[in-house]
Amino acid sequence: MSSPTTKQEWIALKETLTFQGQAWIDGKWCKAISGSTYPVSNPATGEVLAQMAACQSEDVELVVAAARRTFDQGVWSQQHPSARKEVLKKLAGLIRENLEELALLETLNTGKPISDSMNVDIPGSAGCIEWYAEAIDKLYGEVAPTDGNNIATITKEALGVVGAVVPWNFPLDIAVWKLAPALAAGNSVVLKPAEQSPHTVLRLAELAKQAGLPDGVLNIVPGDGAVTGAAIGLHNDVDCLTFTGSTAIGKMFMKYAAESNMKQVWPETGGKSPNLIFADCDFDLAVQGAINGIFFNQGEVCSANSRILVDNKIKDRFIEAFVAEAKALKVGDPLEADTRVGAIIDQRQVKSIMGFIERATQQGANVVLGGETDETGRFIHPTIIDGVDPAMEIATDEVFGPVAAIIGFDTEEQAIEIANHSIYGLAASVWTTNLNCAHRVSQKLRAGTVSVNTVDALDFSTPFGGYKQSGFGRDLSLHALDKFTQLKTTWIKLA
Repeated sequence: MSSPTTKQEWIALKETLTFQGQAWIDGKWCKAISGSTYPVSNPATGEVLAQMAACQSEDVELVVAAARRTFDQGVWSQQHPSARKEVLKKLAGLIRENLEELALLETLNTGKPISDSMNVDIPGSAGCIEWYAEAIDKLYGEVAPTDGNNIATITKEALGVVGAVVPWNFPLDIAVWKLAPALAAGNSVVLKPAEQSPHTVLRLAELAKQAGLPDGVLNIVPGDGAVTGAAIGLHNDVDCLTFTGSTAIGKMFMKYAAESNMKQVWPETGGKSPNLIFADCDFDLAVQGAINGIFFNQGEVCSANSRILVDNKIKDRFIEAFVAEAKALKVGDPLEADTRVGAIIDQRQVKSIMGFIERATQQGANVVLGGETDETGRFIHPTIIDGVDPAMEIATDEVFGPVAAIIGFDTEEQAIEIANHSIYGLAASVWTTNLNCAHRVSQKLRAGTVSVNTVDALDFSTPFGGYKQSGFGRDLSLHALDKFTQLKTTWIKLA
């Protein structure tokens, strides 16, 4: 059966979906103990999709106890690596088999274009789980050098109970970035999705059980971040906390760890990524890269290239081409196949983004494109702001929306100085045909990922994370497994 291709076909599929309203605890659906719920709405229409269980501290107690029990019993943590591998590979296959359903849930929760959910988010989630599954039985311990009378081994062991708190911009993808290595290492997981976007991870939990994951190993507790997230962060039986979200909340989780059991905290937080465009670049590719770097996913991307630094020799030409390309992006219904910019997640975020734009003009910047919502107030047109001083709020603070701030530079040194003038250091892009320039600039940029002649490059094989207040957590690659394991030295003195 072919995938839906029209809005009408997606709406028909929507009528067959179940929008779950309960938590997933110990392998079954559970209401919040208090009975509390909150509405989950479609950002593009305002339609309430479900009344979702609002889990609180007593629910977290229940779910952490289930996760701890399953870990201690060894039903997953002590399984042979090849057995864990087969379960995760089966889960990846089930995600692919349910691609259309998961993509539609993702789009209805977030407002992102269905083409992105179908072609990027859901396939990427399946690929990530499969990648870590294949790594499970290929990881070895070490034998330390000693004299002939002693043997010292160094092994990696699962931590125990991992708490994961994930954002609403890539609900399944980023959740899987945490879950796949945590489960591959043998941990049990308590995951809190963002309030706005719980449905794909809830469906994932069902699929994981179908794939053979034992009950209690993966648990999903929706709820308010200040309540449910805090309860996970403060729980003394959670051994590790992995988080993607704002820098302010990342700092709160580090505080929670200090106030409780000194659990490990791995934050991947904010960004204000620079996109450095030099005069000798491949101009058309640089323009298209800038478009993708800031307007993909409505700019709701932590690594969005929101500061566009352009050599003044080509700045006017660049702005003209950049504006023309941005104008051509279709803004509208996420269920239309050719939509490129979907709905903003909620009205709180719309108000925040529009506030940034208004203050930028008050500070002397010039909006050369966009700067407004559509008639529903749920969509923000791609916005390009010129005349930006590096010290302006629009150049220093994370907007998390389709807003590009353009800053001119005259020299390579000046471009590097402006790019590094930020509390963040998540990502950066460099556009040049000069290999020497590419190497020099990349080495000097204080960012976790530098993409040269491309934008926001990532792969399962390379770590993703930042410098400075973008946090020190690393997702993806074999390095991510280090977050969810601990080292044990076993020293054997021979007779």
